[in-house]
This record gives sequence, structure tokens and C-alpha cells, in this order.
Amino acid sequence: MNSKNIPVDIKSISIEEAQKEVSEIIEILEKEENLENSIEKYYRLILLNHYIERKFKDKSKNISKKIFENTQHSSLKN
Repeated sequence: MNSKNIPVDIKSISIEEAQKEVSEIIEILEKEENLENSIEKYYRLILLNHYIERKFKDKSKNISKKIFENTQHSSLKN
């Protein structure tokens, strides 16, 4: 799923807020007996999960970049 497909209302929340909404949706879905009533919630859950995954990947890249830069900087000092 492309990050362009993630709605603005999801992109504007924090990872913590997205995780909270995921938990709330899961709680609702666990109680729902009619699958037809759950399709939109499942789709929202997929979007939220993709958003969270994308945010973690971005954070991981930033951390790796910082570590690399620090390593390069340290090696230049020696």
C-alpha cells in the first residue's frame, strides 16, 4: 500500500494515537458478529497499521543515518 493512499486524518495523528485507535477497532471487531458491518473498520485498521509501519520505518532510517553520521564523524577525528 502506498503512503499516498493513507487519508489525511490518519497522517495527522501521532503513532500513539494511531495505536490507540487500532486497539479500539480491534476491541469492536472482536465483539462484532456480522462481517458486513465490519468491512469499513477492517479497512481503517489496515490503513492505520500501514501508517504505523511507515512511521517506524522512517524513524529507523533516521536512526541509522544518525549512527552512520556519528560513526563517520568519529572516524575522522581519529
